Amino acid sequence: MAVGMVLISHSKQVAEGTVELVRQMAGDVSLAAVGGDAEGGTGTDPDAIRQAVEGLQAREILLFMDLGSAVMSAETVLEMLDEDLKSRVHLVDAPFVEGAFSAGVVASSGAGAEECLEAAEEARTVSKLH
Repeated sequence: MAVGMVLISHSKQVAEGTVELVRQMAGDVSLAAVGGDAEGGTGTDPDAIRQAVEGLQAREILLFMDLGSAVMSAETVLEMLDEDLKSRVHLVDAPFVEGAFSAGVVASSGAGAEECLEAAEEARTVSKLH
């Protein structure tokens, strides 16, 4: 798989629900949901994020984060990875649901990480109202 995605949310339900939504349109893109803290509450769990990143079968990995401390957890995990894996992991600055959805659809076409990142970031400017 060219591009895989890890969706990191403070809420297990939000992470899993977003993965479900992306999977419906993106088919066989490698996806992982990481939500909540280690005790099952609201928050993030760097160990779970790291396990998801290391377990994903993809050449390039995109990390989507919902809120600020999820970004900090993802950055912490990035520092813990070996250099080879670290060079293939990208933090995505995009709306969580819309960005993951757009990137997933593009990834399902076999696109590379750069195209998926562009799709995710463009999701920020797509108007919902017409």
